[in-house]
Amino acid sequence: MKKNRLVLIIALVAVVSAVVFTLFHLTEPPKQAKPKPRPSITTAFPAKLSHFYKQNLVWKGCGDGFDCTKLEVPLDYRHPATASIYLKVTRHSAPAEITRGSLVINPGGPGGSGVDFVRSIDYIMTPTLKENFDVVGFDPRGVGTSNPIKCLNDKQLDQVLAADQSPDNSVEVAQFVSYAKLMANECAKKSPTIYKFMDTVSATRDIDILRQALGDEKLNWFGWSYGTFLGATYADLFPKNVGRMTLDGAIDPKLTNEQMSYGQAVGFDVALRRFVADCATQSDCPLSHNTDTGVAQVANMLEKLDSQPGQLEDGRKFTQAMALTGVLGNLYSKQYGWPDLRSALLTALDGDYATLAASADFYTSRDSNGHYTDNGNEAIYAVNCLDRPDRATLAQTQQLANEWKKQAPVFGISLAWSNLACTYWQAPATGKPGPIHAKGSPKILVVGTKYDPATPYPWAQSLAGQLSQGVLLTFNGDGHTAYSEGSDCIDRYIDQYFLIGRAPVGVSCNYNP
Repeated sequence: MKKNRLVLIIALVAVVSAVVFTLFHLTEPPKQAKPKPRPSITTAFPAKLSHFYKQNLVWKGCGDGFDCTKLEVPLDYRHPATASIYLKVTRHSAPAEITRGSLVINPGGPGGSGVDFVRSIDYIMTPTLKENFDVVGFDPRGVGTSNPIKCLNDKQLDQVLAADQSPDNSVEVAQFVSYAKLMANECAKKSPTIYKFMDTVSATRDIDILRQALGDEKLNWFGWSYGTFLGATYADLFPKNVGRMTLDGAIDPKLTNEQMSYGQAVGFDVALRRFVADCATQSDCPLSHNTDTGVAQVANMLEKLDSQPGQLEDGRKFTQAMALTGVLGNLYSKQYGWPDLRSALLTALDGDYATLAASADFYTSRDSNGHYTDNGNEAIYAVNCLDRPDRATLAQTQQLANEWKKQAPVFGISLAWSNLACTYWQAPATGKPGPIHAKGSPKILVVGTKYDPATPYPWAQSLAGQLSQGVLLTFNGDGHTAYSEGSDCIDRYIDQYFLIGRAPVGVSCNYNP
């Protein structure tokens, strides 16, 4: 997701697992000087949290010019003295003589690693920002290296991610339900504590402790995808502590999990049509130049795999679910994913699924040894199931699948089934959908991409309208999120906002490859 390693097809509940596509195309950044220590600050905080707010971070070099540390936060903010957990934090420092303080970033997910994300700074950020700010990434609670939730082993994840996502008989339905229960039960069994405390409000309170520990009176925040929900929630809880905040690929906090999944189903079907139309203009297009026919070719391939899985060289069956992951994942980025999807379909349409399988593995973080290198496939459930209380029954899920197929023929069924694990989640939701106003905050820049499939453009419009100081910046393009996605105009306006605080009003930018 990436730039966005956003989504995990088995869940696809809210947002992508920010999978930032270029996150996986790394080069070593030049070493930077450490910034000068900033003076201590006196931002108010609750007395019962003084132990956490007064901590001093101990930074150590961790290679390639980065510094690393860990941040102590309470497991349960209702009872902060009971238990602590530690969040891993990584920093890329601007030159000491010009640093403007910290810029904290989050790639989305839920379940994206900010520690990994910041290490791809040369791809996700312009030189302007990385040379002016100490860019800080962290793994949110339960994610990556921060007391990670653990649920399934590699073999179990293989089974879950390959399971039929369009069950159309009692046997397939029973299998899907068993895997949804397996995810919920194993998370509770293997991570009996952290899985109850991975909600967005708790993660947001962690961010304020991080801000204080970094020595910043105000939080400068750049959040992509789910990172926009973290940022907006922070602004609502701590409006006076907000500095400059950009929310790119915005989530609408008023939506339920069901409403978000439906929006994504329609969004990805639209994205597939736009991909096919664009494919017709490319010399390596394997599809018909008629959009309806080209979409039908992809849909027919997926339908064939539903009853006749392919065979991969590593012994795995290549299922419809895996193919959906490969197709959907590549729709996240016009710059990188669309060319890869053309290449994958060139052979997949003839029954050779190796390249499409590689895409599916990439987007679920499965390496060549069959090991899943992060816990994003599980963390996304924990966060979404705690943040929103909607729990569709099996009968309701089947009805939604039938309805959504009409508006989203390719992705509607799978996304209707994607929320079922929350139905069996063994901890009650602590959050609920509702508008976020963040009264008292400064201007907040909300960025929406016109044809974003994972966080549809109306969500950005809605969030910008809810925020008391929201300003909408529009990218007239495709793919998930806008910054560093092929628009110099978008990059320039966002950089300018962070540097001088000027938020563009009523501005739209175009794609310029």
